Amino acid sequence: MENLKNIRQPMKIIRFFLLLFLAMLLAGAGPAPAADDALAPFRDEQGTLKIAGGTAHIPVMKAAAREIRRVNPRIRITIAGGGSGVGIKQVGEGLVDIGNSGRRPTAAEIEKYHLRLFKWAVDGVAVVVNPANPVRSLSRAQLRDIYAGRLTNWRQLGWRDLPIDLYTRDQASGTRAVFWKKGLAKGEISPRANFVVANGAMKSAVATDPGAIGYLSVGYLDRTVAPVAIDGAAPSREGRYRISRGLYSNTRGEPRGLTKKFINYLFSPAGQQLIAEAGFIPVAR
Repeated sequence: MENLKNIRQPMKIIRFFLLLFLAMLLAGAGPAPAADDALAPFRDEQGTLKIAGGTAHIPVMKAAAREIRRVNPRIRITIAGGGSGVGIKQVGEGLVDIGNSGRRPTAAEIEKYHLRLFKWAVDGVAVVVNPANPVRSLSRAQLRDIYAGRLTNWRQLGWRDLPIDLYTRDQASGTRAVFWKKGLAKGEISPRANFVVANGAMKSAVATDPGAIGYLSVGYLDRTVAPVAIDGAAPSREGRYRISRGLYSNTRGEPRGLTKKFINYLFSPAGQQLIAEAGFIPVAR
């Protein structure tokens, strides 16, 4: 009998922990977390949402799409770059549902395409150099001289004898438009500058060229490039940087259906958290 008691005692303990584990599992099957509340409108949706335009927007677009598809894999969301001008033109011509831009569309564009504008973040445009370059602060006048081609060697700025390799974006880029207006005061960009097509491409180019200088969305900053302070202000998420702009998602006319729900999600607490995690300053509706 003593042996039987010895066997029953451990069995009771095992049963206790099994019941406890079951209770925990059942608790986990309860109501969806608060973070999923903003995704509820997508649960019964289906269809395709097409997004194109500014490349600074892409990390947030991808993060939002990933969350939406997590609750409803029947929804298909395509995301392409091309630059702000492309995004505005394609949404205006009905080729995509959302056209992203890193600048406010012009009055002519708004009128021509009957655009509705949704500004959901403020983004800094950071001047960057290769991490091997110790020049981490420039005046605005020095920056203008570099991009105009009047300063051509890093030795002129206190580093070593190395040609300055300029990198810039094409005319369709909202990042370029803001950098040219606010960083260069609409000054000249040397014809010898190398053109890159997106923020990601700019980061890769500067990361692999010791003599490089370029500019990109603050949301793309990482250890592969070194940010440069302009007139003493370093790139930051607090909005104190000298070169900043709004991030817009634009639609042709009032958004409806899946498009409307996607834009609403960007302004929800869950969407604003994704925006902040990507390095931008969320803007309330």
